[in-house]
Amino acid sequence: MTDGAPQADTLPVLASKDFNETVSFYEKLEFETIHLDPGDGGYLILRRGPIELHFFPYPDLDPKSNYCGAYIRGESVDAIYDWLGLATHVPTKPEGIPRVMPPEDKPWRMREFHLIDPSGNLIRFGQAL
Repeated sequence: MTDGAPQADTLPVLASKDFNETVSFYEKLEFETIHLDPGDGGYLILRRGPIELHFFPYPDLDPKSNYCGAYIRGESVDAIYDWLGLATHVPTKPEGIPRVMPPEDKPWRMREFHLIDPSGNLIRFGQAL
């Protein structure tokens, strides 16, 4: 609790072009499917440890023009990067979908890495320097 505020979690809700593709991608990173409703108004929830991602269906989505994203802060982005096994399961390259860029120090005093999933969602992980 901070300043008397109640405990609350913030969970990103991201677009998914195809739930099966999204599940397959995140399963390689050892995320577990918590909820999957493939219907028209469907919903998908994936979780690994303290990280929970929610998805809504968007079958007409163009991953290259997707503007959905999330920022996740942690104590050690290097440890998170290794824990997720990103270098093993996602191409490390400056362009293309999906991709990951390894941790690096940014001029705004954050150490960050980012992941772009098959639907084009940008997920940044950061820690203060």
